Amino acid sequence: MTPSTSYGRRALLGAGAALVLVRPALAQPLGNAAGKQMEEAVAAFAQGRPVRPGRVTFDIASLVDNGNVVPVTVSVDSPMTPADHVVQLAIFNDRNPQRDVAVFTLGPRAGKAVVATRIRLATSQQLVAVARLSDGSLWSHTVDVIVALAACIEGS
Repeated sequence: MTPSTSYGRRALLGAGAALVLVRPALAQPLGNAAGKQMEEAVAAFAQGRPVRPGRVTFDIASLVDNGNVVPVTVSVDSPMTPADHVVQLAIFNDRNPQRDVAVFTLGPRAGKAVVATRIRLATSQQLVAVARLSDGSLWSHTVDVIVALAACIEGS
């Protein structure tokens, strides 16, 4: 075996080991402290009203290469009429330094209950979109997102 061949194999094995070590963790369930903080942020937005699953659709990749710029689209099943429309649409997360990512104010003149933006994700985590409708009801959708390269490190 020549030294260059040996070095090439070691480098390849070292690179493979590094890839195994930096494998992204799956999003944590809401039972942890971070999940509790997100639940509290959602509860504050809901102002004591129950939040039911349904009517909201979260369009985001389940595996994100880079957490610095993550495209997100949230839509709500609503006719957007003066009598029945989305008033607010909020996005929350369980692992970023701030639990509330964005709050959008909508009305019947918006035409469609759809918002699109880009967000930063500190690490793999759960996201929740909550819609407040004109009748006072709140609807939600939860997704898990795995982030390969993290962004938003706490304290920076």
